Formats: sequence, C-alpha cells, structure tokens
Amino acid sequence: MRAGFANMNDLTVIQASQGLAVYVEKTFPDAKSKGVVIGYDGRHNSHDFAHWAAATFASRGFKVYLFGRIVPTPLVAFGVLAKKTACGIMVTASHNPKDDNGYKVYWDNGAQIVEPHDKGISEAIEANLQPWGVDPHSVKSNPLVEDPTDSVLDAYFKRIQEWSFHSKDNASRDLKIVYTAMHGVGKECATRAFAAFNLKPFHPVPQQIEPHPDFPTVPFPNPEEGKGALKLSMELGDKENAPIVIANDPDADRLAAAERQPNGQWRVFNGNELGILIAHWSWTQYKAKHPDVDPAKCFVVASTVSSKMLQAMAKAEGLKFYETLTGFKWIGNKAIEEHNKGNKCIFCFEEAIGYMVGDACWDKDGIRAAAVFGEFASWVYAHGKNVSAYLDDLYAKYGFFATNNRYFFCYEPEKLPLIFGEMRNGGKYVDTCGRFKISSIRDLTTPGYDSTQPDKKPILPVSRGTEMITFHFENGAVATLRGSGTEPKLKYYTELPGAPGVDSKIVEAELSELVQEIIKHFLQPEKWGLQKPKD
Repeated sequence: MRAGFANMNDLTVIQASQGLAVYVEKTFPDAKSKGVVIGYDGRHNSHDFAHWAAATFASRGFKVYLFGRIVPTPLVAFGVLAKKTACGIMVTASHNPKDDNGYKVYWDNGAQIVEPHDKGISEAIEANLQPWGVDPHSVKSNPLVEDPTDSVLDAYFKRIQEWSFHSKDNASRDLKIVYTAMHGVGKECATRAFAAFNLKPFHPVPQQIEPHPDFPTVPFPNPEEGKGALKLSMELGDKENAPIVIANDPDADRLAAAERQPNGQWRVFNGNELGILIAHWSWTQYKAKHPDVDPAKCFVVASTVSSKMLQAMAKAEGLKFYETLTGFKWIGNKAIEEHNKGNKCIFCFEEAIGYMVGDACWDKDGIRAAAVFGEFASWVYAHGKNVSAYLDDLYAKYGFFATNNRYFFCYEPEKLPLIFGEMRNGGKYVDTCGRFKISSIRDLTTPGYDSTQPDKKPILPVSRGTEMITFHFENGAVATLRGSGTEPKLKYYTELPGAPGVDSKIVEAELSELVQEIIKHFLQPEKWGLQKPKD
C-alpha cells in the first residue's frame, strides 16, 4: 500500500470500483437492484478501502451489502449467493506481508472472476479513471447501504452443518484442539463453526487470536510456512496437552494443521496430506449418511500442481475427478459447472492449504474446513488412533504418494522466459533429466503444447503471462515448474506415486534424487542467480 497507480491506495480502489460498477451495469440489466456484497479484513486501510468501494457503487444507485465488521473471505463468497448479488468484493491480501493489501472480485455465481470478465473489468477501469467524487463517510447514512453481517453469518453456519456427521457425539469427546487466527479475522467464525458442529471449544493462542494489522508474532503470517509460523500454537498444545493444532491464515480462507506425535515431536501436515485426509473423511461420511448415493454423480476437484492421490482415491471410490489450473478461480468455476449438471460436490483443493468442502460457497474456506477437520480428529482419537495413523491407512489403501514442493526466489522476472526457454529448446523439448526419462510434456504457456494430445494442444487453458511446464516421467513421477503470479518465486511441484505396499522411504529417496536433477539441469540456480529460501 503506497501512492502510485500500480499500488493499492484510495485512488486505485476508487478507480477499480468505478470500472467494476460500470462493467456490472452493462452485463446485468438488474445489476443495481441485485447489488454488491463488500467485505474486508483487519489489515491497515481495509476498512477505508471497503467504504470507498461501497460509496462508489451506491453513487451509481446500486444496493450495497457492506459487512459491518471484519469477516473471513469465504463469507463474502457465501454472501454473494445468499443475497443473490451481481458481484462481490473482498478487501484483503490474505497471508501476504503486513504492508500489502488487495481487492478480490467475485461474480454473481459466487466464484472468483475468470475470462472474459477479468478482461472486461480491466478495460472498464481504464475507461473510468477520473474519480466520481464520492464521499466514503456518506455510507452510514445512505439508504442503499445495508449491513448483512448477522443474516449472512446465521445462514452460513446453518448451511455448513450438512458436513457435520457426528454432532450428537462431538460434545462428549474430549480431544483438545489449539486454534490460531494468525492475527487475522478467523476468531469469531471459527468459534461459531465449532459450535455449529457441537464440538468442544478450542484453546485459542492468546498472542494471535485477535486481529492485528502488523502481525507482530510472525515474520510471515502464513501457516503454510510450517513450524515457524505455528511455534506459539505448538507451545500451547504442549502446555494444554492438546495433540492437535489448527490454524487459519489472516483472511481465514486457508487451513493448516499439526499433530503431536507419540515421541513428543510435532508433525505439520503439508497441503496434500491434509487434502487427502479431509477428502476421504468427507466422502466416506457423506456416503454413510446417504447410502443410496451414486458415486458417479459425485465429484472432487484438484489443481494440476496438487497431489494425484485424490485422483487415485476418486478412481477407487467411483467418483468423478477433475483437474484445473492453479488457483481457486479455476477450481470454483469448474465445481459450479459440474454442480449445474446435477452432480454433487464433495471436495475441492489445492496444495497451498486451500480446501472447499461441499457447495456452501465456491471458494476455499478455512472456516468450514476447520470444523470438518475438528470433527474428523475428534472421531479418530475417540476410536483409539491418531491422524498420522489414519493417513498411513490411506497410503496402504491407495498407495504412498511422495511429494516435494519448493521454490527459488527469482528477483529478476525477465529471466523466467529464458529459464523456461532452455527447457523448450526451440520446440524440441528435452526428453531426459539426468538418468530419468521423460514420457510426456505439457506446456501451458502460450501457444501451448501437450505431447499426449493428437493435435499437440493442451486441454487446460494456456496463458501468455505465466510460465508453466509439466513433465511426466517414465517412473510415474510428475514435476510442474512455474513462475508465481504474485511473488518473485520460481516454484516446483513434484510427486512420485508408489504402489500399495511399497516402502515409503524407497519412494521418497527416488523422488529426492529426481528433484536434485531437476534443480541441476532445469532450474540451474547458480547460472540464473536464483536464491534458496533461508529455511
């Protein structure tokens, strides 16, 4: 957040809101009566930015549902559906550093915007840069502006109870769970979600449970960072003898979890592990409650860089499985597409600890995921096991899937096309990486390439602005390399499946060797000046 047209400030928020309002007006004949839902998190200036947006829409005659206090991002996605609005706006920078903020847009279907709306909105912003002269202080007295907080929250917590399967037993179970909001907005809604599932209250991390825009106890307010971000949570877990820790990121659309092992050490589940745990639990419990359900009319979705273990589970269970590009704007819209065909959404996820259980709203949701995981963990412990043992049972059933996901910092973005250009080799893509032979290649950077397709064109959408290549190896491994769209990072996602019964250490060792070859031959950090993360 700073001055300038390329930064988040009052002017750029006004301009974005003006362009969005104009585009929505042109798209929906009843746009003004349908209105807009606007929410905001606890970051610096989020409240003010939301009020600028509300004033802008109200000045055009839009009905405006402006949340009266901070809310999790998924509550805006849900609010669009609950209020049947034309669009939604969430002012948040999620788990970014304290100086950042952002402006997230949902369409009338409750999912994040995709083509052609993103392009149309961008053009409308450029055509409406001159401020309209609105007053954000007029919002409180404007009859077009309504606070939907209580009605939306009440409807949300009633809706997510569909995914509580042991409500009668939950209150009598004695598992202790520690929860951190990571200085974000999750406290109220996570508390109510546990109550909606009839779970015993969690133990909040006192230093992190209240919102604080400076995130004073963590260098990066991202629970995906693992033990460093969860240090205070695990310390409280030890103090309270609570074996489970769960964490939302600051806007509460993501969920992390950790478990104290029998040796006293903490295990932080990665996004893929947590994903398959929640997916399997959600499906098996839903099926038990609805024994006549046709699995072929139910589906799960994962991003292309997420573990293929969900696909293996779906195949074994008879579920439909779909893969999308990275990001919940793609996942959510794919889920809506299948939902509109009459299919039941069971679970969707991306490995960056983003989970969507069911169809309450079409975006990742750390609040309902927290309640679902809390019930799952309580059930597991009540049956004499722990979460890690449950995961081992899934590996025995579907096979062990070793993953190794990491990144290098690339502070000179102009180098990314050169790095990926060497892999493309003028259209004659590489066919080996060290001793590992490549069986197929998919390149989702424009114009796109997929060696498995008859016309060599990929099925997934291609992008001119993102570098992304996926390599499939003859040993079954998959490696995707891509440039981050929001951070100065070159990321790699690798996975090697092992057949059921194969020793996990053997699978992990082979994947580790492959990753080192990928770094050596493809990423070449010394040549390109890429920097390892400090940890």
